[in-house]
Amino acid sequence: MKKYIVYCLLLLVLNCEDKKTEKKTSEIPTETKVKVVPKKKPVVTTEREFPLLTSKNVMDFFLEYEKHNKENKVRILTDFGNIEILLFDKTKFHRANFIFLTKQHYFDNTQFYRVINNFMVQAGNSDTRATAGKRTKIGRYLLPTDTKRGYKHDRGVISMPSGEIDNPYKLASPFEFFIVQQHGGSHFLDGDYTIFGRVTKGMSVIDKIAAAKTDDADWPLENIYIRSVEIID
Repeated sequence: MKKYIVYCLLLLVLNCEDKKTEKKTSEIPTETKVKVVPKKKPVVTTEREFPLLTSKNVMDFFLEYEKHNKENKVRILTDFGNIEILLFDKTKFHRANFIFLTKQHYFDNTQFYRVINNFMVQAGNSDTRATAGKRTKIGRYLLPTDTKRGYKHDRGVISMPSGEIDNPYKLASPFEFFIVQQHGGSHFLDGDYTIFGRVTKGMSVIDKIAAAKTDDADWPLENIYIRSVEIID
């Protein structure tokens, strides 16, 4: 009997020890492995704000563009001073083109590259790769002439030269412009080139530019830059 009691007590003690061990084991924290998911790099998409312009799509583009961009006053900041210009609403495609290029900062750091005293000053080009790169980004296109609005090449008007050498219809080169400086005007140009604005302030600046010394190709010996063109509210 005594042996039986001892045996039961031994079983009871062992059973309690097992429960203590089980409880103790369950209280040990286990390491939780967190799966680290690397952050994906944001995909940068460079969507164009406008289509690449060509002579095929440019008229439709500016037909829509001019409806939403009605600005018609700009200021040209040059090394010789500022020139303010009013763009004509009647020549809407050429006005819209100039406003578009202004907003794209195309004219910044271009030059007055052809200067003929008592005739005109021509600008909007340069001999830098930066200007060529801007043209490539915007597109290659010409604009049709718009010469039947009653405007004449009087002193102070801004007009658009024809583009390319082989251009029998004298389609306008959209990246360049010239301002008539000649007293009394240069009316022999009437009917061939599109007048799309006039100088309202700064003709004295035009006179200074026209008086600059040039080489045999009418390029000023010292570069005359357009620092920027800005829209006047």
